Amino acid sequence: MADAAARAAENGTSGLPQFDLNQWPGQMVWMLVIFGILFLLFRYVFVPKVGGTIADREDTIGGDIKEARRLRDEAEAQAQAAAEEVAQARARAQRLAADAKAAAGAEAERRRAEEEARLAQILTAAEARIAEARAEAMTHVRGIAAETAEAIVARLTGAAPDAAEVERALAGVS
Repeated sequence: MADAAARAAENGTSGLPQFDLNQWPGQMVWMLVIFGILFLLFRYVFVPKVGGTIADREDTIGGDIKEARRLRDEAEAQAQAAAEEVAQARARAQRLAADAKAAAGAEAERRRAEEEARLAQILTAAEARIAEARAEAMTHVRGIAAETAEAIVARLTGAAPDAAEVERALAGVS
């Protein structure tokens, strides 16, 4: 290091070529050449590649957004169609339920009418049997009344009444 400082002192330089004014014109030329090469590389190679990549990416993103919107619209259309189908199915189900309810009501009404008719026949037959039993019982009432009257008179008087007297007494009551 001492040798480099001694040589620099002999040549009259400070030791750093950047600060040596005698070397500036050559450094300027090389700086302009390197700057020009870098400028041309950036201008015709790097920037177009980056710009092309950016443009391709924008196109891809734009296409993806367009495709997403198309798919969204398609999905909305399918959802709307599905909603309409559900509404139609619900309406059909309600109609079927109403028809089934009406049919069940008609069947129940028919069965009720049949049961009422059957019960009316049973009631008519029962009333006829009751009327027949009453008529038969009424035929026996006169005989029972005569026997009862004879028994009461016999018990009260101690003597059995005559059948003709009992008949006369019963004729006056009826």
